[in-house]
Amino acid sequence: MTSNQSTNNYQMWGGRFNGQPNVALMELNNSLPFDARLYADDLDASKAYAEALKRAGHLNDAECDKLVKSLELIRYDWIERLVKFLPSDEDVHTVNERMLVDLTGELGQRLHTGRSRNDQVATDMKLWLRKAIRETLGRLRLLINAIAKQAESHLGVLMPGYTHLQRAQPVQFSHWLLSHAFALREDCLRLGELRDRANVLPLGSGALAGNPLGIDRLWLAERLGFAAVTGNSMHAVGDRDFVVDFIYCASVVSLHLSRLAEDLILYSTKEFDFIRLDDAFTSGSSLMPQKKNPDSLELIRGISGLITSNLTGIMMTIKGTPSTYNKDLQFDKQYCFQAYDKLAQSLDVTVGVVQTMKVQREQLEAALSPDMLATDWAYYLVRKGVPFRQAHHHIGRVVALAEQRGVDITEVPLGELQQICAAFGADIASVADYGNNVQQYDVIGGTSTGSIAEQLRLLKKLDKELRQQS
Repeated sequence: MTSNQSTNNYQMWGGRFNGQPNVALMELNNSLPFDARLYADDLDASKAYAEALKRAGHLNDAECDKLVKSLELIRYDWIERLVKFLPSDEDVHTVNERMLVDLTGELGQRLHTGRSRNDQVATDMKLWLRKAIRETLGRLRLLINAIAKQAESHLGVLMPGYTHLQRAQPVQFSHWLLSHAFALREDCLRLGELRDRANVLPLGSGALAGNPLGIDRLWLAERLGFAAVTGNSMHAVGDRDFVVDFIYCASVVSLHLSRLAEDLILYSTKEFDFIRLDDAFTSGSSLMPQKKNPDSLELIRGISGLITSNLTGIMMTIKGTPSTYNKDLQFDKQYCFQAYDKLAQSLDVTVGVVQTMKVQREQLEAALSPDMLATDWAYYLVRKGVPFRQAHHHIGRVVALAEQRGVDITEVPLGELQQICAAFGADIASVADYGNNVQQYDVIGGTSTGSIAEQLRLLKKLDKELRQQS
């Protein structure tokens, strides 16, 4: 080696310091336990930067070729788990550079020319984020498809629709299920917007002032698949909005999964018995032999709180920092990676739950009750020319009368109905059919069979778009 610094104690800095860093500080400063997963992104960015240095005249062809090939050898060692960390390794960037110097000597020390870990790590994170978004969208696609398949298989199955957790109106089971799919559809759109917005390259920003060596940032952006370059170097190295945005997106997905989990937990109880969860996604009690607990769904519900707390954590971390890069930002990876990992687990488990759950048609339809027809009775009067507010009042009186007598509204005699409102006729009996009532909601987004078919079409369109993007 031509360097006077042994790679057994490799540092990217230290010339102006006397002695060794405090051991406790070294442990606190070490980010390898969580940023090692950026190794491939760091190598990809370094290969592109070596080529940019060559284009700018700072490396010749042979030097660039040697660096690029050596970086690929380092990638092999990572893949084969041959990389050994040393006490002096602060982060993934240090490890990769140390190994490069081991392979190429002084040439390896030239790769960092004009580059700072500030713009390096921001670039690595954006490269990682691109893959994380793609993989998250893939998992969302699988879950949406699982929901759509169950919905398609159970068209025509009726159930009570709930507001305030009180029975409200008859709806199709498929309509309720697809309501969760459409929340996830919004998540896909939100992640797609983030993918486009974050696709801006920070590399070439240096520590904060930019790059003085003629690096072609636009070429670098094209080489690494970015749509544009950042417009202000000080902003670029301190910007973690894209991390906040990703954790926010993950938080919203987890909220949607939590709401689905809550519904499924309720509907799988003996009190509802609308669905049966597969044994593979439940567990038992250490004391009570009869128990079949929905642990999978409870864990998904709990993870939502964890991911949302990560969002709060990263926002408070950034709030306390002045402009450009500060070491506080090192914690962005812990918040971001945990949010991604836990969301991936939640999505994978939810797919399995939805695919294997059994729908209890008889119990769903047995839960329908005549009082849920009250809104449709009001619509009946509206169609007879009664203003809706008056119709609402008249049906409220019918409900109160039925409750006083301990009967259903369908059992109130026609004569008494006509005393409340003369618009009632013998054809009110036709409104007692739950199936017919459901089919009248044939607007876009409604609970009629035709409307549900259109919802399924939109989800299939989304599936096609996501497959094309993957």
